Amino acid sequence: MRHVIAFGLLVVCLVGIAVTAYSQQGRRRPMRGGGNAAVDEPFRGVTAGGKIQPDVFKIESTGVSTKPVVDAANAFLASLSAEQREKTTFPVDDAEWRQWDNRHFPKRQGVGFDEMDEHQRDHAFGLLQASLSAKGLELSKDIMKLNGTLAELADNYDEYGRWLYWITIMGTPSETEPWGWQIDGHHLIINYFVLGDQVVMSPVFVGSEPVRAVSGEFAGTVVLQEQQDKALQLIQALDADQQSKAILSEAKPGNNALAQAYRDNVNIDYAGIEASKLDQKQRDLLIEVVQSFVGTMRDGHAEIKMDEVKSHLDQTYFAWIGDTKADSVFYYRIQSPVVLIEFDHQRRVAPFRTDRPTRDHIHAVLRTPNGNDYGKDLLRQHYHSHHHGE
Repeated sequence: MRHVIAFGLLVVCLVGIAVTAYSQQGRRRPMRGGGNAAVDEPFRGVTAGGKIQPDVFKIESTGVSTKPVVDAANAFLASLSAEQREKTTFPVDDAEWRQWDNRHFPKRQGVGFDEMDEHQRDHAFGLLQASLSAKGLELSKDIMKLNGTLAELADNYDEYGRWLYWITIMGTPSETEPWGWQIDGHHLIINYFVLGDQVVMSPVFVGSEPVRAVSGEFAGTVVLQEQQDKALQLIQALDADQQSKAILSEAKPGNNALAQAYRDNVNIDYAGIEASKLDQKQRDLLIEVVQSFVGTMRDGHAEIKMDEVKSHLDQTYFAWIGDTKADSVFYYRIQSPVVLIEFDHQRRVAPFRTDRPTRDHIHAVLRTPNGNDYGKDLLRQHYHSHHHGE
């Protein structure tokens, strides 16, 4: 009899495991370009030299309240139906964080702006407004509009459109426990992790094709010119010897971005010129370029991040690919132990393809190296502290 009971329990356990696996698989979407394998790979983080630099980040109070973000997230969740909430919420350590894709395919998890009513959209934008600076909110909305322009140009409203963006909530919004949110869609991804009054906003992917609407519903909308122009101003401010160190190649025949979707564990060695080799005016220009990205965060947390960047300035590298003329296409990278920024002029894809990069298609990404994308290093420390009662 005991054997029968034991066998029955084993069957129940196996069925339970199978159901759990099926449930998790059911919330996984098919990904292309090796995405499934990349997400299944244990998270390590972006490295230089192939190794995580330890003890770069720590749990500490910033003095900048996250209550407005918590309140906005709860208001957004309250506006959803039970069915929408179910498909929008995930555990704080779920692999959903890592399933973002800057391309238009495949369809995302979560609740889409395309299925939200006006009231729900207002709350979705309220979450972005509470989390981002005015500049960050405007950039997000403008990228969405330009995806609408792309739909007009390509006459393809199935793959492109203003409202083809999805929001997920990881964990339970809280002023003390870890949680976060993500917006995922074509050319706009923001991962926003919260622990107490600390925020990690990365990976962030922003881009557009086209970058300027010259006609249609959103004519006059333009994005990412500050990030483009300030970096060009910086490379032009370097003398010939400095440029020879910073410029990895004067030729830019293709795309150069390295840290896009499914590249959470990429190794990118330091390259280019060290900030310690720049004069004060040049260093100030470098900081302005970083600020053009970090400044999309809510102001108080952006200041915290910029202080972190400045404290590692002598360990920061600036690298360039391409020419340095006023109308040149180029790629640049800013990299330190606490920030990785890439900006890339890309080949056109839609509504027509080009063989060479143009200024009409931009990809840009911000990451937190050394294991803290998605706030994972802070989450690891939180779990360690919690389980050890420290």
